[in-house]
Amino acid sequence: MRTLGEQPAVGGLDAVQRADVVQRVGAARSVSARAGVGTVGLPATDVPWSEELQGRTVVVKCGGSTLEDPALRRSFAQDVVELWQAGLHPVVVHGGGPQISSMLDRLALEVRFEAGMRVTTPEAMDVVRMVLTGQVQRDLVGAINAHGPFAVGMSGEDAHTLTAVRRPAWVDGRPVDIGLVGDIVDVAPDTVRNLLAGGRIPVVSPVARGADGQIYNVNADLAASALAVALGADRLVMLTDVPGLYADWPRSTEVIPLLTAEELETLLPGLAGGMLPKMEGCLRAVRSGVGRVHVLDGRTPHAVLRGVLTEENPGTTVLPDEAGESTRGAAPAAAPHEEETPA
Repeated sequence: MRTLGEQPAVGGLDAVQRADVVQRVGAARSVSARAGVGTVGLPATDVPWSEELQGRTVVVKCGGSTLEDPALRRSFAQDVVELWQAGLHPVVVHGGGPQISSMLDRLALEVRFEAGMRVTTPEAMDVVRMVLTGQVQRDLVGAINAHGPFAVGMSGEDAHTLTAVRRPAWVDGRPVDIGLVGDIVDVAPDTVRNLLAGGRIPVVSPVARGADGQIYNVNADLAASALAVALGADRLVMLTDVPGLYADWPRSTEVIPLLTAEELETLLPGLAGGMLPKMEGCLRAVRSGVGRVHVLDGRTPHAVLRGVLTEENPGTTVLPDEAGESTRGAAPAAAPHEEETPA
């Protein structure tokens, strides 16, 4: 039987390994039931298998708006554990926008956004760091570890995992100062890989270090994208609190189900708010080797499990140009309403 220190080899499971995974699913469900923790509702024998994903890495970004809801946080944690139990390598990158804004309000510090990014003063940076690694990450690690000793929390600062430079921003063609907001220029994935090799689920806070030691607030979508590329992930999942990328907002709530990198690049200039860095991250990922990106509605219970293993979940999927097909979607007139508060 596979232990926490073992991982399935990339490229598929043999019959013995697959039987072992099913056995572990059943055992983990028994532990969860005894602990009073619900499961996804799929019997162990009905776990949706995707042979091509066995042993593959899946990076999942979860926003603070999803994690703020205890029920959705538990559902998300269950999904992540189910991915592990199904033989995948999940890596979680989390946001925490609402939680940061709440703490800034309590401390009477300004809450302001420009170009879809939080304006981060040195004082706000201290709050960002404290809330992401000391509150949001701890709650998420605890929710995952309710199912067993799986999750290990870390920051992008740790072992220089994420290195950033100050990110420029423009609004209506004019440069704006957004403070200590970083753009990732280098990823050192060895620490994350070592955790995966030990059978753990890394939970990463999107805080990065500059080469000069300056600490930066990094948009969680862009952090997840950069980490997915560095890890050679097969999938990147972006959870949001809208159904996906709208085709013609606000005139229509029709969601674009599928588009290629080239099509997304055409749409990108028309986006704004929180959807802009999210889709920028999607584009960077598929242009840099990630197999596909799913943008899913995190308000739907178990969106991750169904989106990755069964692909039943509605949403938007972005494919590399060579793998994609043309879609019917028209360019959005604007981004959706602020679907989640950026960190």
